[in-house]
Amino acid sequence: MITEQTEVAPVCERPALNWKLWIYTNYDCNLRCSYCVAKSSPNAPRRAIGLANVKRLVDEAVELGFSEIFFTGGEPFILKDIYEMLEYASARVKTTVLTNAMILRRARLDKLTAIKNDNLHVQVSLDGGKPEHHDAYRGKGSWEKTVEGIKLLQERGFKVKISTTETPANSAHLHEVCEFHKSIGIPDEDHFVRPLAKRGFSNEGLELSMNNLQPEVTVNLDGVFWHPLSTDADMLVNKNIFPLEKSVDKIQKQLDVIAKGGVPMMTFT
Repeated sequence: MITEQTEVAPVCERPALNWKLWIYTNYDCNLRCSYCVAKSSPNAPRRAIGLANVKRLVDEAVELGFSEIFFTGGEPFILKDIYEMLEYASARVKTTVLTNAMILRRARLDKLTAIKNDNLHVQVSLDGGKPEHHDAYRGKGSWEKTVEGIKLLQERGFKVKISTTETPANSAHLHEVCEFHKSIGIPDEDHFVRPLAKRGFSNEGLELSMNNLQPEVTVNLDGVFWHPLSTDADMLVNKNIFPLEKSVDKIQKQLDVIAKGGVPMMTFT
């Protein structure tokens, strides 16, 4: 497994900007995970970013030199136009879509298979090698449906990556997640572990801010944010999505402030 240390690494000097673009496609979800940083749930407002915005974001990101785009939510596969988004992006840049894989069945799976290509990757959230380690935060029965979804994706020829959120329920059992994903053909380099963050629905975990998160440009319908772990107001970079270049410039300036020992602070005009 790979622990995503860069998400919480102290910023002692100006790092090279990690040219990943994260797009929150929507906020409604088939699950209500008790640690969800985005406060997604079946009752959450959709706040869909829309296909036209996605296409423009992809075009501008490619022009700016972004090497990878991630689509997250919510559960992106609730959206009817997610397939067009993924097809457009993956034709131009390495593209990863995050999902719990529980609703990727029948017509949805067929539509995803129809756009399969070497640039398109699927990352599935799996918090345990056993149901009790996963379901504690994601809901009873979710582990079995997620594992079924992973196997269906593999049958269709997708290279599946696994992401695990470390929680009090699974922290002593992370080796079991590794043993499980290897047993179904997913290597360690395609397994990522991130810490629990005290954001969104979660009352526990790490306290995160611009000062201890290296930026990964994140966009939702409301603007541009510092990092995908939070689209709260204190992480807002720019209220305007476009042009994306302006937000990148603002982030770079704040990295200079941090490198000099200052506290990052965004101003809006």
